[in-house]
Amino acid sequence: MEEAPPGRRVFLNHLDSYCGRSIGEYLSSCVVGATLESPEEEEGDENDSVVEVPAREIYEIVGTLSKPESANPRFAKETYAVSSREALLSHLLECEIVLYNITEDANQIEEATWAASALHKEIETFAKQKLFILISTIMTWANTKPSDPENPEAPFNDDNFRKRKSHPSFMDHINAEKHIVKLGQTNKKKFSTYVVASGHQYGAEEGLFHYFFKMCWLGETPAIPVFGDGKNVIPTIHIHDLAAVLQNVADHRPDFHYVLAVDTSMHTLGELVKCISKNIGPGKIEKVPKENAFLSKELTQMQLDMLFVNLRMEPIYLKDNFNIKWFAEAGLIENIAQVIMEYKQTRGLLPLKVFIHGPPGSGKSTIAKELCKHYKLHYVGINDVISKKIADLEEIVAKEPDEVEREAEREGEDFEEEEEEHENVEAAKELLDAIKENMQHNKDHLGGEYLIKIMKDKLMSVPCRNQGYVLDGFPETYEQAMDLFKEDNEEGEEEEAVGKMPKFNQIIIPEFVFSLTASDEFLIDRIIKLPESEVAGTHYSENQFLQILKHFRKINTDDVTVLNYFDELEIHPQFIDIAVYEDSENRLTVSKIIKDIGEPRNYGLTDEEKEALERQAAEERLVKEAQEKAEQKRKEAKEREERMARWEEWNKQQEEVKKQEEELLEAQSVPLRNYLMQNVMPTLMQGINECCRIRPDDPVNFLAEYLFKNSPDINWNKR
Repeated sequence: MEEAPPGRRVFLNHLDSYCGRSIGEYLSSCVVGATLESPEEEEGDENDSVVEVPAREIYEIVGTLSKPESANPRFAKETYAVSSREALLSHLLECEIVLYNITEDANQIEEATWAASALHKEIETFAKQKLFILISTIMTWANTKPSDPENPEAPFNDDNFRKRKSHPSFMDHINAEKHIVKLGQTNKKKFSTYVVASGHQYGAEEGLFHYFFKMCWLGETPAIPVFGDGKNVIPTIHIHDLAAVLQNVADHRPDFHYVLAVDTSMHTLGELVKCISKNIGPGKIEKVPKENAFLSKELTQMQLDMLFVNLRMEPIYLKDNFNIKWFAEAGLIENIAQVIMEYKQTRGLLPLKVFIHGPPGSGKSTIAKELCKHYKLHYVGINDVISKKIADLEEIVAKEPDEVEREAEREGEDFEEEEEEHENVEAAKELLDAIKENMQHNKDHLGGEYLIKIMKDKLMSVPCRNQGYVLDGFPETYEQAMDLFKEDNEEGEEEEAVGKMPKFNQIIIPEFVFSLTASDEFLIDRIIKLPESEVAGTHYSENQFLQILKHFRKINTDDVTVLNYFDELEIHPQFIDIAVYEDSENRLTVSKIIKDIGEPRNYGLTDEEKEALERQAAEERLVKEAQEKAEQKRKEAKEREERMARWEEWNKQQEEVKKQEEELLEAQSVPLRNYLMQNVMPTLMQGINECCRIRPDDPVNFLAEYLFKNSPDINWNKR
C-alpha cells in the first residue's frame, strides 16, 4: 500500500484566536481540490476526475499563536513561537498557501503587509506558485457611497470594490488590502494574492455577537440592549462558511483577486438581537442610545464600530464561481437553532438539572439556593413559581391595547405580532381566572392540572432549558412526577401501556436527584431551636410542622415515594443523612452535593468577578476576625466579671463562716471564762503579785507552788 502524499502546507497566523482556530480546524479536514468537483461529478462515477489531485491529500496547518501560553491546537501540525522576522520568513517559504487574518487583531496588519512583501522579494526562488490570502473585513466598505443615488438600498457586490471607502478606524486595513492586491499582479504564476473581505463572523463561539449571546445566556437582564435604532444592516457570515470561501480560493485560484465573503442575508442589528433574545434569552429587546454602548467593558471600540455599520452586500462572485456547501447561507436568523446548538457545544454550556427531595425542616430550600448560586442555576420553588406566574399574568391582563401597540412599536414588531400579543392577553386573562378559582376551592393552594402546567412551563422556559435548575421539593408524589415530566403527547398512550413507564421529557427531566434524610426527633429538635423571627409566618409553628411532617412520611413510604419514579428511569437518588453533616447553614451538605455533581457547566467567572469575590472574601475574613476578636474580648470580660463575682461571693461566705465560728467560740467560752474568773483568776492574780514582790529565782515554780497551796478547790484535809 502506497504511503499517503503529504498535505498541502498552509500557514495561518494566530491559530488560537476565534477566527484562526475555526478556520484552521475546518481546513485541516479538507481534501485539497475538493471544491473543484461539481456536485454532479461527486454523485457520478468516481473514476471521472477533472483535476488530477491525490485522493487523500489534505491541507496541513501550521502557524503562530497569539499568546505564548496557549496550548497547541490539535489540528495544527506545527506552531511557531517566532522570535525574528527572518525565522518567520523561513517558515512562510515552506508553505504553499499563506493566510493572514487581520479581522481580530489590528496589530497583525503590519506583520501581514511585511509577510506579503517579504515573500514577493523571494519570488524568483519559488519552485511553484504560492498563494497569499488576506482575511480582511467589510468595514473597509463602511463609508462607500451608493453606486445608484436613485436607489440607495441597492446592495454592493464584488465589482464595486474599487469604489469602496473605509471606515475611519479601518484605514490601515484598506491600505493593507490595496498593497497586497498590488503585489499579486507582478507575477501571478509564481505569487498570487487575494483579499477576502469577511462579513461579521459568528458561529461556534459566536464572534462579534458573543456579547449578546452571553448576556442572553446568563439571564441577568430583563431585556437585551439594541444600540441606536437598530435599523442598520449588518453583513454577516458563519465562521464555517468563511472557511469554505478560503478553501474555494485556495482550490480555484480565481483571476478575480477581491472576494466578498458574506451570506445572502440582509438583517438589521435590531432583527439579529431580537432573534438571539427570543431563542436563548428573555425574549425582549430594549433600544438604548448609542452612547450607552461605550459604557460596556466587554465591547471594544473596534467591535462597536462593526456593530454600527450599515451596508447591504450581495455575494455574487461566490454564488457564480465557487462550490460552497453552506452552513448558513441565509444568515443567522434562519439558522438560529443550529447556531445555538453549536454555541452550547463549543463553549460547553450544558444545562444542569437537580431535584432536592426531603422532609420539612431538612434545609431543602437553603441547600437549593446555595447550589443555584454556585452553579448559576435557576431556583424553582413551588410558591415562588406560582406567585411569579400570577404576577406576570396580572401584568399582561392590565395592559391597555394602546400600550401593547406602543411596546410593539418600540421593539419594531409587525402587525402579525401585535395580533399575537392581543391573543396572548385574552389567553392570560382566561388562565388567570382559572388559577384564582382553583385556589379559592383549595384554600389558597393551587392544585391539579394548573399546578402541573405552571411548573412545567417554568421548567420549559428558556432560562431553565439553557442553564438548568434546582427543583425544591416538587413533585411530591409519584403521580405528580409522571404528569410533570411526561411528554406532552403521551396522554393518549397512557391507557394503552398499563404498568409501563411513559416516555419522559428529556429536556426537563432532572439529571441528579438528592434525597435528604433525618429522623423525626432530629427535625423537631432542629425546628425548636430556630429563632422566633425565623419561625414567624412560616409552616414551622409547632402544630403545623408536625402535620406536614406526618403528611410527608405518609406519602414517602417505600411503596409510594416519588423517588421510585426516578429509580424506574435509572436516575437513582442519592441519599444524604443531614444529621451526619449537621451544621447551622448546611454548608457541609452543600459541599457534599457539589462534590457529587462536579464542575459547573456554565460560564466561568470573569476577572472582575474573581477580583470582586476575592475582595468580598477578604472583607468577610476581616469582619469575621474582628467579630471573633470582639467575641473573645467579650468572653474574657464576661469570664473576668464572673470570676470577680465568684471571688466576692467566696469572700462573703468566708466572712460568714468566720463570724459563725467566732460566735460559736464566744458561746462556748462563756462558762469557762466564768469558771476561770471565779475560781482561778483571783488566786492567780494574788500569786503573780506575790511573785513580783518576792522575785524568786524560779518564778514559774514559785507560782505553781503558790497556786497549789492557795487553790480554793483543793481539799487539804482529805488529802
